[in-house]
Amino acid sequence: MAEFISGNGSSIAVFDGHNDVLSRLLREGADGAEHRFITGAPAMHIDLPRARAAGLSGGLCAVYVPSPGNEPDQNGDLPRVERHSALDQTIAQVALLRRIQTQSGGQLSLCRSVAEIHAAAQENNFAAVLHIEGIEAAGPDLDLIHVLHAAGLRSLGPVWSRPNIFAHGVPFRFGHDPDIGPGLTPAGIELIHLCNRLRIMIDLSHLNAAGFRDVERLSDAPLVASHSNAFSICPHSRNATDWQLDAIRASGGLIGLNFGVKFLDPAGKADPRLDIAVMVRHIEYLIERVGIDHVGLGSDFDGTLIADQIGDVGGLPRLFTVLRSAGYSEKDLRKLARDNWLNVLEKTWGG
Repeated sequence: MAEFISGNGSSIAVFDGHNDVLSRLLREGADGAEHRFITGAPAMHIDLPRARAAGLSGGLCAVYVPSPGNEPDQNGDLPRVERHSALDQTIAQVALLRRIQTQSGGQLSLCRSVAEIHAAAQENNFAAVLHIEGIEAAGPDLDLIHVLHAAGLRSLGPVWSRPNIFAHGVPFRFGHDPDIGPGLTPAGIELIHLCNRLRIMIDLSHLNAAGFRDVERLSDAPLVASHSNAFSICPHSRNATDWQLDAIRASGGLIGLNFGVKFLDPAGKADPRLDIAVMVRHIEYLIERVGIDHVGLGSDFDGTLIADQIGDVGGLPRLFTVLRSAGYSEKDLRKLARDNWLNVLEKTWGG
């Protein structure tokens, strides 16, 4: 089967578990947003030309609605988002992704199955998967989930780092584990059951510990934290503790490495001078805990502060060069870059 080949001829094709391209494009101006992404948006972490050059073959493209003011209080808590505002912003971002697909001349494919991701690779197209990061737009009747699924939704995080009617997102607290707040609400339990029925992947990255345990108990799908790191190295509430990593491994799931410096640095510093060796340290720990088949990348491009040594999507080959120097085989690198993501998506979505 033909594989996506980057502009520099790299044999390492990457499928990334999380980016915030859609919300950032709209924050920087709705007019011409799709054109900027297709032709080049140098102020952003990702656009189509640089993705192709770096070997980024696709990924989960998040719909994210920021909190009012988007600034946490002294406890790291963020205010709730009003449903009607969330619905407007969700529709705008889904529509933007569809316009990018339509106007890209075949350079981007909105994929609903692993077969479609492979087909996009054969055509050298970016394989975009529609993901929701915090479903404040939906009501307890869950009607919107059916509509979004018909529009291509295949991955969903019940919460971002704030509470909603379904669950409690873990607030941003360094030096505190994710055991903050209660578990899923009755509506959240119904949401998990519906995601299982529709074969929508459930993303646990922003969910608190009680909610995580509820999903572990209720869901029949692999457990996935699309963009989280090792709490044992960086004790941030957004990172996965050892018991969560053990649960991910036991379910046949996956954890994607978050490139955000504040989720990597052992001291929790938001310092872009962070050494790329810290990323490798997290990868090594995650592999030791969950196994090489259950670790991928979840960059959080265009959603967080990235180390200067990576910078943007163009830094992906640099990460694989460092991993190669650390002794990882080409087979292992392909697993970390793409194969593990496709395997867990196939287990979740079915054939």
